[in-house]
Amino acid sequence: MKTVSANGAHIPAIGLGTWELRGEQCEKLVDAAIRCGYTHIDTAQMYQNEREVGTGIRASGVDRDSLFVTTKIWPENYAASDFGWAVDERLELLDCGTLDLLLLHWPPRAVSMAEAVAGLNQAKRAGLARHIGISNFTVAQVEEAVALSGEPLVCNQVEYHPLINQDKVRAACTRHGLAVTAYCPIARNKVADEPVMRDIAQRHDASPAQIALAWLAGHGDVISIPRSSRPDRLVDNLKALEICLSEDEMAEIDRLNSRNLRLVDPDGVRPTWDVA
Repeated sequence: MKTVSANGAHIPAIGLGTWELRGEQCEKLVDAAIRCGYTHIDTAQMYQNEREVGTGIRASGVDRDSLFVTTKIWPENYAASDFGWAVDERLELLDCGTLDLLLLHWPPRAVSMAEAVAGLNQAKRAGLARHIGISNFTVAQVEEAVALSGEPLVCNQVEYHPLINQDKVRAACTRHGLAVTAYCPIARNKVADEPVMRDIAQRHDASPAQIALAWLAGHGDVISIPRSSRPDRLVDNLKALEICLSEDEMAEIDRLNSRNLRLVDPDGVRPTWDVA
């Protein structure tokens, strides 16, 4: 598995996103993903499936040390009085030992950035997480979090696909050695509606979804975590890493971001997004 290096972390370039996966379906998909070659599994407190994710990991029979497990803390638990037990609960539910990566799921609102980042740092220094990072942070919030953190942050997980412009956030992450982890990397398959994506896919005997994943991987510092409820798509997504796009093809896809299509924009937690 190709990895992306960021501030001491070596993160598998493609992982399984588990948002909306529940119960036995979640267990079976996590198990199937690991058996077909995935080493990176992404979950979150908000997904309410960490127990099932952990069960799927153990069912696979794969050595835990060969896997990279990410989870996220929800903003209502960022206060110093809550952060510790929230991390402990993630560890108990997953039941797979030390977390490989612990993230703040959305920028803090009810507490200061300093308090939220301090919780992350404490979790790492206590040996509960090997690496720490952030998610859905704007450029200004990346800068603030990096300045406040005594431990290196390794990634910013954001919505990223060919139909949204994330150039500014990615540049900020690059300045500080952070990787970008892309959720919704195929724009909920809206990439298949784009003639450019279909044309390039035809050239490579691939699907538009695979081309979107290959485009993200082609940046070198971007990790993708596509979610799939179909086991057959798990293998297809992995095969995207074998596709090598030309510079011209990368540029063709780059131009699609002028649409700036944002699919995840929840009330109550969304920041004021950077204007492309």
